[in-house]
Amino acid sequence: MSHHIKNPLRLLPLLASIVAISPLAIDMYLPAMPTIAKEFSTTPTAVQNSLSIYMAGYALGMLVFGPIADRIGRRRVVIIGLLGFAFFSVALAFSESIESFLTLRFFQAAISSGATVVVPGVIRDMYGKHTAKGLSYVSMIMMIAPMIAPSIGSFILHFTGWRNIFFVLAAYAVLILALVLWKLPSSMPKKKNRQWLREFANNYRSVFANKTVRLDIFTSMFATFAFFCYLTSISYLYITHFGASEKSFSILFAVNVIGLFISNIVNSRIVERFGSRKLLRFGSVYALFTGTAFFTVLQLDLGLYATAASIFLLLGSLAFITTNSDALVLNTFAEKSGTATAVIGTLRFGSGALAGPLLALLFDGTPHNFAWLVLGSVVLVLLMQVLNRKANHG
Repeated sequence: MSHHIKNPLRLLPLLASIVAISPLAIDMYLPAMPTIAKEFSTTPTAVQNSLSIYMAGYALGMLVFGPIADRIGRRRVVIIGLLGFAFFSVALAFSESIESFLTLRFFQAAISSGATVVVPGVIRDMYGKHTAKGLSYVSMIMMIAPMIAPSIGSFILHFTGWRNIFFVLAAYAVLILALVLWKLPSSMPKKKNRQWLREFANNYRSVFANKTVRLDIFTSMFATFAFFCYLTSISYLYITHFGASEKSFSILFAVNVIGLFISNIVNSRIVERFGSRKLLRFGSVYALFTGTAFFTVLQLDLGLYATAASIFLLLGSLAFITTNSDALVLNTFAEKSGTATAVIGTLRFGSGALAGPLLALLFDGTPHNFAWLVLGSVVLVLLMQVLNRKANHG
């Protein structure tokens, strides 16, 4: 059941605040990683693994919560997700070993996915065929989180200990929960039939059975994989390889996020005119161009600022791909938007969990591993869309 909500712009900041839980949980503790490693008497790599573990937990959580949201209603699943995230954030603040820290990060991610998996479905209800426009608006607001999260973490670390970062995350979840209880409408009724396991499996089967949707989901996955390669490698690239200061790193990181922000503004303005399919195809070709430019700049070692400029353009092209591919999938499965979002999110964050190990496997003391993986991703993105065009015209 889909219905348009009056004045949809009013709800967008709240929806963006819900989705922002993930970038805050991923980016806020990054400055504290060396401190956490020291306190737990372990290696920095062990703490970095908590990033891949978080993504794996998030991916698996989405698989469960997506279909549940389609069945019991989105509002209930958001409440469960936010309560669980707050609980595990507090538990993380009291963790006493690297093992308990990694375990709790997995559960923190898995349950938090309940809050975020429903958001695209709510946007789909509000915007209908213009879902890409709503997703662009939410992405623009949400991008404030990764821009400021490392700075908030550094600020907390400077004045107190790393454990307070997780208390702040818990407080944020409780605040958003209060706003959800006050403002978020129930956008789907509870289903009355009792064949929920069959429905659970059938929803997944129908999403994967559609070839066009399948190729769009893989397109989104490969674009997101390139983005996670960026997230995993960027501190090494800017600070270790190019010798940038932490302050320069924060500025360049923020500038890169602005590249995403600009693309989402442009997308939201032109998507009604051109449609998501045309913009997705444009993004796929544009990404091949920006990915090749980035690859060339790194291979020729043209320096920090040329690299930062190429990443700025690369991230902008990836934003066109993910926003429009997600919108096309959601509009195909309006009644199963929770399941569709779960499939997208699981493959995205599952690929994100692989980014770290693959980068480590290919590491040769230079950032060439990053360059090759990004180039491979954008080539695969374009291949998915070429196959999609053939499937629809063949």
